[in-house]
Amino acid sequence: MTEIRSFHDVRFPLAVAFGATGGPEWRNEIVSLTSGMEQRNARWTRSRRHFDAGSGVRSLADLAEVLAFFEARRGSLYAFRFCDPFDHVSCAYGGSPTPADQAIGTGDGATAAFQLVKAYGSGELAYRRTINLPVAGSIRVAVAGVEKAADSDFIVDQMSGIVTFQPGAIPAAGAAVTAGFEFDLAARFVADRLTASISSFRAGEIPSIPIVEVKL
Repeated sequence: MTEIRSFHDVRFPLAVAFGATGGPEWRNEIVSLTSGMEQRNARWTRSRRHFDAGSGVRSLADLAEVLAFFEARRGSLYAFRFCDPFDHVSCAYGGSPTPADQAIGTGDGATAAFQLVKAYGSGELAYRRTINLPVAGSIRVAVAGVEKAADSDFIVDQMSGIVTFQPGAIPAAGAAVTAGFEFDLAARFVADRLTASISSFRAGEIPSIPIVEVKL
């Protein structure tokens, strides 16, 4: 387990995460003018996700696993990996990542490091989300449409999402660099207390497990 800046590099129980509810949030400021028009300003440059994983607890085993995970994180003290059940792959939902999914840069013959990103929308209006926590073993990279080999051609920092090409494999000038991957986000518990109950011999319940994304 890696601990960086109050972050534990461990994943919230996946089965429970996939039963969570939630989604992205933006923070904007809207001012109504005397003319009846509006002035809209973005207060955040990046979206932030909120979840409630309580709906994902379906058994006593789930309950015990979440409580142990909560204790190990000391409540809200340490952040952790969380798999967004609605958005955790570089391709369309339900698909498998390919090395052509996302454009992450263009070679210049000298630059070796490229940041993993996921684009929402297209062209100048697209929102390009930085991906910091790719899932190990899932990253596929191509240069000019030709897939490269992990380790021999490139390595990936699992805590920053930066792809670094090995000497001799640095993308040539004008070559498109693309990637496909699975990814997690950094998150923490919102509260420092969980309330659990045992509704029957084989069923457990934690009505609410609020979780919020954090920036690394």
